[in-house]
Amino acid sequence: MIGRIDAGSEPLVLVERRPPIAMVTLNRPAVRNALSFALMEALAEAVADLDRDTEVRAIVLTGQGGVFAAGADIAELAAYGPVDLLREDRLSLWQRLRATKRPVVAAVEGLALGGGMELAMLSDMIVAGEGARFGQPEIRLGIMPGAGGTQLLTRALGKWRAMEMVLAGRLLTGRELYEAGLVTRVVPDGQALPEAERLAREVAAMAPLAVQLAKEAVQAAFMTGLEEGLALERKNFYLLSATEDRGEGMRAFLEKRDARWQGK
Repeated sequence: MIGRIDAGSEPLVLVERRPPIAMVTLNRPAVRNALSFALMEALAEAVADLDRDTEVRAIVLTGQGGVFAAGADIAELAAYGPVDLLREDRLSLWQRLRATKRPVVAAVEGLALGGGMELAMLSDMIVAGEGARFGQPEIRLGIMPGAGGTQLLTRALGKWRAMEMVLAGRLLTGRELYEAGLVTRVVPDGQALPEAERLAREVAAMAPLAVQLAKEAVQAAFMTGLEEGLALERKNFYLLSATEDRGEGMRAFLEKRDARWQGK
């Protein structure tokens, strides 16, 4: 395992390559993986490094100690004034994570609160333990979500459910969010990580360029209007016609064998 930035003697983020996937673990268990600015910087650097690794085709993101992430580091955040936050633009780190080309599967156990839930929602798929608790309880501190919670929750759950979570700080379980459509797969508590790894390997077995461009198109459907999304889908479909993997995939289908993807 490789730490990107150290806090004392312990790395903030652990990275383990298991080609064709990589495991990325938030490593501040003593504070329930609170998302300090240093941890988010380490995470952004680790994911960018994996994005450049041609042997890695999918990423699993999880937290150490039976907790995904209990939210922002409140002690650190309280020390920042509005001008400091604006000048340093710390939340731009989230944009860097959103731009990741590799598909990311979040494995959520325990808590995913505040920034922890926003981080899970930045992933492309979420595997959660039934009893994992998700929420945007920032309102209880006199603040509000600032890394996508109001926008992503509303798109995923609709205005009325999102209002309850944001304005009343209500927590929902992995089972409840699976039934609401935000969680991809729900599993017994303690099984989220192995199931997330299985899902990541399923995705990693597909044609890499097709996965990348299909991910981009699905994200466009979530973030843009219909016409813009359809235009991007058509463009990406045409682009894939120029890849070697497209020819290999069709030959393999006709020859009734497994495709041998090259990522070209």
